[in-house]
Amino acid sequence: MTLQFVTAWASDRFRGVRRLVKAEPTVLLHEGRLLHDATRGQRVTPDEVRQAIRAQGTGALELVHAVVLEADGGFSVISRPQYGSGSAMDGAPERRTRHHHVGKQPAPGSSSDCGR
Repeated sequence: MTLQFVTAWASDRFRGVRRLVKAEPTVLLHEGRLLHDATRGQRVTPDEVRQAIRAQGTGALELVHAVVLEADGGFSVISRPQYGSGSAMDGAPERRTRHHHVGKQPAPGSSSDCGR
């Protein structure tokens, strides 16, 4: 209990500690493309992302604007029609690093971003 109290106290007072102990939402898929570095960093497989999309009743990646791994470990799937202004995405920064189509694996040693 003491460790939990000290951690809560420190995270309230120090931003560095808060960033260490609190999870942030992470965009894993953006506009039908898997963000490879984000999935690797969060230890999420492309199959898990596809499963989350199917669980929402969507069968086509091109209908998905974004998939977000939430701080509680759940997935949020946002379809293109539901995206609107995107104001709900403010807390989930998109990490525009290496990405690829969910159905394709990047070439070994490749750092390309699939033509973007």
